[in-house]
Amino acid sequence: MRNALHTTAALAIGAMLAAAPLAPGHASAQAVFAETDRTVEAEVRFDAAEARAPIVAGDEVRISGSGFRPGQAVLLNYGTKPLTAQPLVADAEGAIAGSFTLPEDASVGIHPVVVIAQEPYVATIAELKISPDIPLSGESRYDIARALPARGLYQSALSARNGAIFTTSAIGRPPVRQSQITKLDAQTLDVLARATPAAAPARPGRDGTMRDGGVFAVYGLDVDDSKDTVWVTNTRQDTVAIYRQSDLALVKQFDPGTVYHARDVRVHEGLGKAYVSATFTPEVVVFDTATNEEAGRISIPSGKRREEFGTASLSLDEAANRLYVAGLGTAEVAVIDTASDEVLDVFPVPGARSVIGVSHDPQTGRIFVAAQGSDNLVILDGESGEVIADTPVGAGALNVVFDPVTRHAYVASRGAGTITVTDADGAIVANLGPAPLANHVSLGLDGTIYAVDKSAGAREADADQLLRIRPR
Repeated sequence: MRNALHTTAALAIGAMLAAAPLAPGHASAQAVFAETDRTVEAEVRFDAAEARAPIVAGDEVRISGSGFRPGQAVLLNYGTKPLTAQPLVADAEGAIAGSFTLPEDASVGIHPVVVIAQEPYVATIAELKISPDIPLSGESRYDIARALPARGLYQSALSARNGAIFTTSAIGRPPVRQSQITKLDAQTLDVLARATPAAAPARPGRDGTMRDGGVFAVYGLDVDDSKDTVWVTNTRQDTVAIYRQSDLALVKQFDPGTVYHARDVRVHEGLGKAYVSATFTPEVVVFDTATNEEAGRISIPSGKRREEFGTASLSLDEAANRLYVAGLGTAEVAVIDTASDEVLDVFPVPGARSVIGVSHDPQTGRIFVAAQGSDNLVILDGESGEVIADTPVGAGALNVVFDPVTRHAYVASRGAGTITVTDADGAIVANLGPAPLANHVSLGLDGTIYAVDKSAGAREADADQLLRIRPR
């Protein structure tokens, strides 16, 4: 997913916008209630001048658009204030291009820009996201060790019993042919074992012919120390698999289609259950870890009218029998009783967009939510759902983990390339980096955190980084 900017277009602003004042030199205003364009599919997007960088205050912003009529004059207004000195004129393909500079004191957030095309008239809204620019700080307070297990890293998980850290990796789009599970010593970060997933079934191409299915690429994972296994998600094949911790031998590969777009997995060793999120759907699929069979499905209702909860990250409080589920599509968090597998609460996350990461504080029950679309960490009261803190942390806040030992939360922001550390109340205590494509954070022992940085390409390296972060 892009991290520089995300825009959406919404048609049919009121006709009053046609009469918005223009800057000197702009073309004549569209006549009020003149012909409108009912077939337009115009879109406008914004990007930072540096490729793949987030847009921050003071930046030059590049404008690009498509779907206009050739020769059409296009105005971009913030309210009634034009953003360019002259209208942008669509070329022969209906595309526009231009730029403007944000003020140094531009506010962080998602700003609606009014896009007005004339003759024929049409108005849309394009959303410009200005991301927080949090300076790096506090690295001297941590010991950070790095390993290069593989390229295409996604997640990591610790086996406390075996003193090993496991990672998943996958490269490219289907059919994915490079993927592996890697086992490392949790202390030295030396690689102890590697395994490549089994070949996946052939899949039909667009022309109907059967094509190579690649491998059962691995993405999410969790360990089950009670069974000496590792559970992984095979997102591309909509399923999951189980591997043995000791030598990474395959224990069971579930059939394709078992869990739609399987993302996260969390194992409740005490209850003998594994929970898997079916991304973009309201379902969490439950497996029996004794029989290695599907045991049920939990449907999560959205608290928002006519909207559907879309599952993403999971966080498990085994002692309290609580599973926390991030709601990607509706900016919500669900709380599930793992003893009964019933949904207890569905809390909205005000001020958040594209809620994707979730963690919790087992001591207070607070819920920590990372929102990729709004670049913030929102902390909720676990009983009432009330907002305790809303902290800007960096572009593309993707994952979060709360460490009960140090009582700090760690947020991986992929767009910003940072791992932001906050206290339990949301105050930033450190901002670590650079980690150009910080992707995931997981809990270790005694205050240790493991972080995955998918920045091999950015660093011109052969493998992505696994970071072990320890407070000094």
